[in-house]
Amino acid sequence: MRAVITVIGSDKIGIVYEVVKKMVEFDLNIVDITQTILDDYFTMIVIVDLTKMNVEFQEVVDAYEELGKKLDLSIRVQHQGIFDKMHQI
Repeated sequence: MRAVITVIGSDKIGIVYEVVKKMVEFDLNIVDITQTILDDYFTMIVIVDLTKMNVEFQEVVDAYEELGKKLDLSIRVQHQGIFDKMHQI
């Protein structure tokens, strides 16, 4: 099972560190990652493997929502299947 984590907001030092630190905390494995800065907006999409996740999925969702509030970013976690269905044409 996989999930997609999206991060969007004003660029600042430490975003990648804070997001990845949570992944380590929850035993999420990065399968793919892309990150760029568009006109001073930081954007990152990470696909993670949830196979070894050590908490319930909702705890991951809630933790990233709180991290987003702390860092003044939009951070969303979705099961990959839901993400894929939402973005089909």
